[in-house]
Amino acid sequence: MTNELPEGWSFRPTRDADADDLLALVHASDMTAVGFADFAPEDVAEALAGPFSTVAVTAAGAIAGWGYLENPGTAPRDFLEVYVHPEGGRPAMRPLLARMLAEIERRARERGGEGTVRAGAIPVETYWIESLTAAGFEFVKQYARMQLDLPAPAVAAVPGVTVRPVREDEMPEFFAVLDAAFRDTPDYQPTGYDRWRERFLDGHRVRLDEWFVAEVDGSMAGILQSSEQSEAVNEGWVKHLAVRAEFRKRGVGRALLAAAFARYLANGRVSAGLGVDLANPTEAIRLYTGVGMRAAYQADIYERPALD
Repeated sequence: MTNELPEGWSFRPTRDADADDLLALVHASDMTAVGFADFAPEDVAEALAGPFSTVAVTAAGAIAGWGYLENPGTAPRDFLEVYVHPEGGRPAMRPLLARMLAEIERRARERGGEGTVRAGAIPVETYWIESLTAAGFEFVKQYARMQLDLPAPAVAAVPGVTVRPVREDEMPEFFAVLDAAFRDTPDYQPTGYDRWRERFLDGHRVRLDEWFVAEVDGSMAGILQSSEQSEAVNEGWVKHLAVRAEFRKRGVGRALLAAAFARYLANGRVSAGLGVDLANPTEAIRLYTGVGMRAAYQADIYERPALD
């Protein structure tokens, strides 16, 4: 096992023109790991706009693997992703990981030496897990990818909670609810309203009829933000669900999910999905299983210092 590419292979920065090939690469990887495609063109576009993105190409110029960094703001923690084609791409995995870590170390030095890096792995991806642990990563927790076939089981109305689609003029308050709620979680990395709009609204295809606010006593108590990241499999995707601390345990999250599931179905979606941190102190997993969702798969999260 080596960190060097095979003879004739090389690295190069990604280009916008690579988008279709990168999506096909990730879909092939997903099919092998979890049995279905779990990536969308919007995910590729966001990755290409991130802080670092590179591909390993064969001597013939074909993309064998892709690595990129995610960091929604300026926080001292990066998340790295490496995908290799299941047919012949494995020789690019460790070299890509090494190249990503070199970039992460450079970024950490610019910050004065601070920072950490995380990566995810499906438990069946044993070679990738071995590569991460060999590079100094240690397991920290799990995420679950939740799914529900539509129509969803009936959910009783929640007294005192009114749910409706968000209005464009409410976006600053919508973000404020999200930001306040997620600051309760240990892994949240604040970005600010302008950066959030840039990532999820401005210049993106957005169905605002699938974004909801929940009101209690005239106050915006919770929000649900959808995205198109599972459009390829006709799935409605809950990107963010947030409830202000003072309104929790009152059925607000359940009411938001019921509204979203009904709208997804009306828009022709066949399923609903979301990701959940199983270590979330709000025990969000109980909410999702309580409305009938199940774990399609789990992903392990690994971490190491940015500077080894």
